[in-house]
Amino acid sequence: MENNITIMDKELITKLRSEINKVIIGQDYMVDRIIIGLLTGGHILLEGVPGLAKTLTASTVAKAVGIDFKRIQFTPDLLPADILGTEMYHQKTGEFLIKKGAIFANLVLADEINRAPAKVQSALLEAMQEKQVTIGDITYQLERPFLVIATQNPLEQQGTYPLPEAQQDRFMMKLKVDYPTREEELEIIDRFTIGNYIAPTINKIIEAREIMTLRERIHDIFVDEHIKNYVLDIVLKTREPSSYIASGASPRGSINLIKAAKGRAFLEGRSYVLPDDVKAVVYDVLRHRILLTYEAEAEELQVEDIISNILDSIHLP
Repeated sequence: MENNITIMDKELITKLRSEINKVIIGQDYMVDRIIIGLLTGGHILLEGVPGLAKTLTASTVAKAVGIDFKRIQFTPDLLPADILGTEMYHQKTGEFLIKKGAIFANLVLADEINRAPAKVQSALLEAMQEKQVTIGDITYQLERPFLVIATQNPLEQQGTYPLPEAQQDRFMMKLKVDYPTREEELEIIDRFTIGNYIAPTINKIIEAREIMTLRERIHDIFVDEHIKNYVLDIVLKTREPSSYIASGASPRGSINLIKAAKGRAFLEGRSYVLPDDVKAVVYDVLRHRILLTYEAEAEELQVEDIISNILDSIHLP
């Protein structure tokens, strides 16, 4: 088996992480998953309370990889045209001109996506899935690479709308962003409260064209048949009749679990996928694809509990 992961690839990932960590303290889990999404073409949904550096992380990653970045603040009065763009009538020429929306960028941050109603949320569907946008009668291809990172507040907060299931399924991974550790938060306090803090300059570590090249190499990472069947065992288990699962993961879940596992193997410097790669990303890939029953909610079960039970019931390859 030919090893397609070079020493230069490993050094590149190390430099990329190091550059991002000049600004982001802790949150290694979130940073690594965003890198996986970028290198595999999978969109990322971040969930967490305000103030956990979700927006800062997305903008820092964009700077470190040298790609165009745009942020969309989702609000209840946002319109689909604000995201995609619209036709505008030019009185002098008598022609309609196209004003492109914020979606036309390499990395788009959909900030607080669940503060906008479903009609606006669904405006992202075609762009995320087809990598194109239709304005009027013309279809425009989006930039390459193209990645959506969406942030959402926990549903318990006021003014939030739950994302439709079809919209959630477009995201490769849903990350639960947690508070920093005590030591990390102490470092954050020191950085921002002692002296005149000047944000460090983020250097461009990688070019957009290099990302597309790395995507091809990650696509070719070897996945043994035993690993593929392990993934299928997990996903099919979510679809079995259960008093706790109302609906399970679609085939998109299987596809994204393999893709995310390949991305994780690449970050670990391997040209092949191990069961540990699957286990490392399975919660992120499946937590938004499993719908719980009222009985599960009554017993205060979380999706993570269901996934954990499924993993315990399946033999490792």
